[in-house]
Amino acid sequence: MASIDWRRMLAFVTMQSLADRPALAAKRGRLLELLRVLAFQERQVVLSSGRTSNFYIDCKQVSLDAEGATLIGELFHAAIDELAPGAVAVGGLTLGADPLATATSVASFHAGRPRAAFIVRKEPKGHGTNQWVESTQLPAGADVVVLEDVVTTGASMLKAVERARLAGLRVVHALGLVDRLEGGREAILREVALTTLFTRRDFLPDSPEAP
Repeated sequence: MASIDWRRMLAFVTMQSLADRPALAAKRGRLLELLRVLAFQERQVVLSSGRTSNFYIDCKQVSLDAEGATLIGELFHAAIDELAPGAVAVGGLTLGADPLATATSVASFHAGRPRAAFIVRKEPKGHGTNQWVESTQLPAGADVVVLEDVVTTGASMLKAVERARLAGLRVVHALGLVDRLEGGREAILREVALTTLFTRRDFLPDSPEAP
């Protein structure tokens, strides 16, 4: 529990640091506006986890949008500079993490601190090396950050963490767009520190946290 509390505090301090910077705070506000308008729906849905929910958020409506991708890339890059400045690559489980990784990699290049992108397959390649992780030639033990759009149970992010580690990479942090506050954070924190830009309360302020 002490380890989880330390990781949670790291995420809080980092988000507070970003929020205190006017330029980044404005970008975060604009990104939240885009997510509310383009991605958020308050209705009954069945999630990929099989759970039912009273809201749905399709982050691809924003991560595949030109402005949205730019904002995500710049904010994720800034967060990684605070959380894991030694990270040399970013990536996660296809498909949700793919545009996030690309946007963050491009933003890092423009900022003069380039980080590569990588993709974790849902199934092995099926021919050749049968690899699970697509990347440039990252050195063994390279520090990386795993990305995710929406954290629900944490299963997708944990699979990406596991596969990245099996590929010889060192996962130093996990970074997401939205935490639904449905148990995924606790599961992920047992493996790696997690930071998200938003939670369900940014969309449903009066919504209770699920156990």
